Amino acid sequence: MKKWNTTKPLILLTACICGALDLSAQFVLSGEIRPRTEYLHGFKTLAKETQDPAFWTEQRSRLRFDYTSDLYDVGIVLQDIRIWGSTSQLNRSDALSSIHEAWAAIRLCENFSLKAGRQEVAYDDHRIFGNVGWAQQARSHDLVRLQYKDSTGALDLGLAFNQDAAQLTTHVYTVPNSYKTLQYLWWHKNFSEAFGASILFLNNGLQYSVTDTAGVTSYSVQYSQTAGTYLSYKTEKLKLSGSAYYQTGKDGTGKDLGAYQASAEANYRISGGFSLGAGYERLSGTSQVDKANTENNSFNPLYGTNHKFNGFMDYFYVGNHTNGVGLQDSYFRMLYKYKKLSAGLDVHLFSSAADILDVEEWASTGQYRVMSSALGTEFDATFIYKLSDEVSLQAGYSQMFATESMEALKGGSKDEINNWAYLMITVKPVFYKSKDQ
Repeated sequence: MKKWNTTKPLILLTACICGALDLSAQFVLSGEIRPRTEYLHGFKTLAKETQDPAFWTEQRSRLRFDYTSDLYDVGIVLQDIRIWGSTSQLNRSDALSSIHEAWAAIRLCENFSLKAGRQEVAYDDHRIFGNVGWAQQARSHDLVRLQYKDSTGALDLGLAFNQDAAQLTTHVYTVPNSYKTLQYLWWHKNFSEAFGASILFLNNGLQYSVTDTAGVTSYSVQYSQTAGTYLSYKTEKLKLSGSAYYQTGKDGTGKDLGAYQASAEANYRISGGFSLGAGYERLSGTSQVDKANTENNSFNPLYGTNHKFNGFMDYFYVGNHTNGVGLQDSYFRMLYKYKKLSAGLDVHLFSSAADILDVEEWASTGQYRVMSSALGTEFDATFIYKLSDEVSLQAGYSQMFATESMEALKGGSKDEINNWAYLMITVKPVFYKSKDQ
């Protein structure tokens, strides 16, 4: 096994002495059509007693251009995201189409490349950085990446600085749900064919504003730091993985931040296409009872593919549940694969990581009473039939059985049938693929 040489990347980048490259290029034009019909009643939060179910079809349509050569690569992804019926039949134009990706990666030398533009960023199990592929719009970043890669490992340095527009007199950033600036370093090493490890450090800057008693608003950037590791071990039948991250610095409101995440998962293929798995994840939270605490102890998974974790009904960390009581997720998984068909069942047992205040007790007596940490149980059933490499059908059904503590956090009613179902068709045609030249 080739050993990782820490001085080699610096030598290669500085000298960048590369042999003559054989010039060749390839162009691929591909697409994606992905309509998904969903039935929702108590999705992301508990349904109210008088709430009617929701039902819609949302479609993602993509056109992808990929150009690869020995000197550089280019990727462009055009996409249109719409709800069926959201525009009239005679519609001339709308604002539903966009550029999801537009980047160029220049090969500086054998192991180094520089990738700049709008691009997806995904690492390891997608817990901190992920492309959020389940969401029809997905996630992409405007940034530059210096990348090093060899046969046993990789090293990425990412840099971003965001502006609303070309502003000559201010750096104030007002785009919602986005960072002002970030810098990160990700390192991965394959120590053997079975074992790999990654380390991530992320410095995340959020725009922050304060208005004083005189009505004067001042702006600053509040920085938080996330550091941690992801480990994986894989054999023919056994898969093990784990992660641990710590967050410090300031949150988006200027509070001190001290939070953590830890997870462990095991999957074992018993025989044929049948496998079992189990795991546990803890994301720290801030107590609702400890009023003397001025620190934010709630871990935020930031830019991860959060639909992948903690249940498919998106009750936690999918645009919600941040700066709260955190989460403990104990889960069990069954998966069966036979030829083109796969079927899976996940069971999640949710509980809070910090104390939940009984608001009704506090309002009536003034006493701080801690509610049960148990939040509920979720069942997720998934079925996938793969007709070919380009065409697949997917269906799913999920149901949440919540507790009074979940009601206290989310509102709604635990006695309602809180469920979600979907049917999705995915077609990924390759329209044209040139031969190597």
